[in-house]
Amino acid sequence: MLGNYSYHEIFRKTIVAFGTLFNNIELRRQDEVMKVPLAYGPKDKFLARLDQVPDPTNKRVSITLPRIGFEITGITYDSSRKVAPTQKIKIASTTASKNKNTFMPVPYNIGFELAIISKNQEDGLQIIEQILPVFQPHYNLAVKLLPEMSEIRDIPVVLNDIDYEDSYEGDFSTRRAIIYTLQFTAKTYLYGPVTSASTIKKSTLEYYSSTDVNKAPREVRYQATPISLQDRDGTVVTTLSAATDTDDNLIAVADASGIAKFDHIYVDTELMRVSKKSGNNLTVIRAHEGTAGAAHTSGSSVFLVNQADADLLDSDDDFGFGEMKSEFTDNKKRNFVSGNDEAI
Repeated sequence: MLGNYSYHEIFRKTIVAFGTLFNNIELRRQDEVMKVPLAYGPKDKFLARLDQVPDPTNKRVSITLPRIGFEITGITYDSSRKVAPTQKIKIASTTASKNKNTFMPVPYNIGFELAIISKNQEDGLQIIEQILPVFQPHYNLAVKLLPEMSEIRDIPVVLNDIDYEDSYEGDFSTRRAIIYTLQFTAKTYLYGPVTSASTIKKSTLEYYSSTDVNKAPREVRYQATPISLQDRDGTVVTTLSAATDTDDNLIAVADASGIAKFDHIYVDTELMRVSKKSGNNLTVIRAHEGTAGAAHTSGSSVFLVNQADADLLDSDDDFGFGEMKSEFTDNKKRNFVSGNDEAI
């Protein structure tokens, strides 16, 4: 398992999503509105920078107060959110004969520390009151963790603790910074490698009368292929020329030249099998393959359900099976690698 490279940038996406929660915090002083700067980094870094700048409220310097900074404090496994590790998530790929799959995600918690550093109490309280009402005590973030699987997860961000620090430097009248420290937990998920698997489109079973399968010829063959239960390519072959009731087995179409005996047709949401054709009149088996019979109005589109629709099937679609039985006396054996019948 180790050694199969996979990097979905999930930690990075979670960090960015967490930061965007606090990206639009504003501070208002009379007629002045300012956006509070946000940066990734430990609060000690900003405090050290403040020590180098005598007047942090001077806008001409590179760092100003108030300021918000955040950083990761830890990553831990969350056993309370564990799911079955052998289950897989599957979606159809752009190639009709394949699908993408990956194992269920592994739950991990990311700890965050958010520091609000301000020069005076009023600024700090304005910022803290914009944040706290959002978390009760959590806020859900919708994050597209795995784009290639179209996997979007709600990431709960939980507010765990709030700490307050009012630090001084020098004499009593010289205040350096007021710091509110908020502890959060983001409950994210990690995914392993995404793999592609081919979809089985045909199953072939052969019977032998001898137990020596290397030399005995096949005598009976059964083949099963998936068939679509509805139109998928959107091609209209004709229209109904008269309305039909739920139990009508004889239907009239405008042009039956594109329909043959034993074809499957699809009208509205009902699949029918053509058992007889006479001009533009079709004798059909209604509600075929478990679809619901219904009345149809004149002019309704008639779709032909054929192999083109079966080729568009995905592994999660509802479908039926087409079966074929063949008997042989030609003393040959099927090569399942090449798909050909070869002489023994």
